[in-house]
Amino acid sequence: MSAPRGMRARLIAAFLRDPPAGTLHLRWPDGVVTVTAGAAPGPAAAVRMHRWRAVRRALLGGPLGLAEAYLDGDWESPDLAAVVEFGAHLQRAGNLKRRPTLPQRIVDRWRHRRNANSHTGARANIAAHYDLGNTFYQHWLDETLTYSSAIFERAGQPLGEAQRNKHRRLLALLAPAPGARLLEIGCGWGQFACLAAKEAGVRVTAITLSKEQLDFARRRVFAEGLAERVSIELCDYRDVQGRFDRIASIEMIEAVGEEYWPVFFAKLAESLTPGGRAALQAITIDDSLFPRYRRGADFIQKYVFPGGMLPSDAALKREGERAGLAWLGADGFGIHYAETLAAWRRRFHAAWDRIAALGFDERFKRLWTYYLAYCEGGFRAGNIDVRQVAFAKP
Repeated sequence: MSAPRGMRARLIAAFLRDPPAGTLHLRWPDGVVTVTAGAAPGPAAAVRMHRWRAVRRALLGGPLGLAEAYLDGDWESPDLAAVVEFGAHLQRAGNLKRRPTLPQRIVDRWRHRRNANSHTGARANIAAHYDLGNTFYQHWLDETLTYSSAIFERAGQPLGEAQRNKHRRLLALLAPAPGARLLEIGCGWGQFACLAAKEAGVRVTAITLSKEQLDFARRRVFAEGLAERVSIELCDYRDVQGRFDRIASIEMIEAVGEEYWPVFFAKLAESLTPGGRAALQAITIDDSLFPRYRRGADFIQKYVFPGGMLPSDAALKREGERAGLAWLGADGFGIHYAETLAAWRRRFHAAWDRIAALGFDERFKRLWTYYLAYCEGGFRAGNIDVRQVAFAKP
């Protein structure tokens, strides 16, 4: 048993020493239980390790290695989001220093760079996630088929209502006049485009790179009698023609990639009429964590959103201003995203039998379970946020 005890000591030294908040109950494969408590209240996390190789993978691969061990069934938790939140507090405090080995970092970074969002790469990256099929998403999203953070105005508010709250708040930031021309970059399944046309009386051009979303959104526009006011196009943002009074984009900037941020914001500036306004909803990473984050490739980038990259708050402001846009302010509501993700995770598990019937296997279930919990824990810890930001063209 000396080797397992040594592995225990190394894992505690690498990950669990001096946690700033919360508690972790860790049951090792030999039945020994270790309880690690932080100085401040926080998440109550529990882990049951089934195999010692989970320790080895965490030591060699860092948080990504630990995630991959979960995908392979090496450990379990009754509350994955609490485990991620506990780890996120460690990371934020600078205690989580273990990283993948240099060769693994090189491989992961090379793979991530191969997924760069060129014209061809962007279509492939979007298809990898969004073309899993409309039926898949319909099984666990709400009736609006909205795949971004909701805003809950009261406890227990239905998810669909909370999604409409989010859309209306973004529309209020844009403040378009009736008849204004509005461009939506990354329209999803068309909910915001239809709401904007009906409630603000604008003419909408909405674009997507997902063929699945395109087909659904066009059917939705027709069914709601909006075909004369809403146009849905399969188009890369770089290929947009014409000028618009307003531009909206909801959680699409994360799929642009850092090297293309200047191109994205230049297109916003080019496409706005003088006096026009753009409003984005963006997932952001804390400025203090951004330098290290941008040098690697995390679980989301490797397994969920190839080519993805979260901006920091400072990066959003800087890129907009470099493109000649005036920063009008930002509003963060990360805890609402945590609640949205918790709702999605419950709905995903409740619908699993129907999802499995589409041909998805148990590893896919574990991947999506971890993905949703990974994001929820990050928002609860404050390492990531979601913000609605507004820019104006002078």
